[in-house]
Amino acid sequence: MSKILIIEDEEAIADLEKDYLELSGFQVEIENRGDVGLKKALEEDYDLFILDLMLPEVDGFEICREIRNQKNTPIIMVSAKKDDIDKIRGLGLGADDYMTKPFSPSELVARVKAHLARYERLIGTGVQENDVIEIRGLKIDKTARRVWINGEEKNFTTKEFDLLTFLAQNPNRVFTKDELFKEIWAMESIGDIATVTVHIKKIREKIEFNTAKPQYIETIWGVGYRFKV
Repeated sequence: MSKILIIEDEEAIADLEKDYLELSGFQVEIENRGDVGLKKALEEDYDLFILDLMLPEVDGFEICREIRNQKNTPIIMVSAKKDDIDKIRGLGLGADDYMTKPFSPSELVARVKAHLARYERLIGTGVQENDVIEIRGLKIDKTARRVWINGEEKNFTTKEFDLLTFLAQNPNRVFTKDELFKEIWAMESIGDIATVTVHIKKIREKIEFNTAKPQYIETIWGVGYRFKV
């Protein structure tokens, strides 16, 4: 059963959409606030999003941008705005469709089915999802070489990314500085293994809430470092 998230602040409209979609066999959830809807969209798995533009806290344009930065899930924008500029902007941010209110609930269901079928065909023809590691709010996209912490993207140098990814792929195992230096730097540089300590410090500054009490990369005194899960 496909799972759909409706982010819509007009409860009567959201409930009507939900009723029609559930009658067609979909599992549907509703969020009325933009900030809450965005959090759910990024943290949970859905097969399609129905997204209003005018929302409290965070508008539909920003939600669309954030979803598309991390997911390829189909997005249908709905709005009372009839201006072409809003439609162009929404589609430019990555929305798959744009419907102007008022519209027929039956038409919405038809478009939902069409976009889900299209997305499934794309997946079936070899479009693969990115290789992603997710641990307690930390998201590492190995394919795109991007990192987010609690939904906020952080910039990493090449070696910082390689070191973080290696540790995250080998959780709960202690590595010495020598082992990490050989694994990440290999024969590219001949230098002091203190560079490992420097890179760990920089990584912690980007992903840890409190660097004095790290929740991800632990220091095992006298030995090395361990990624905790």
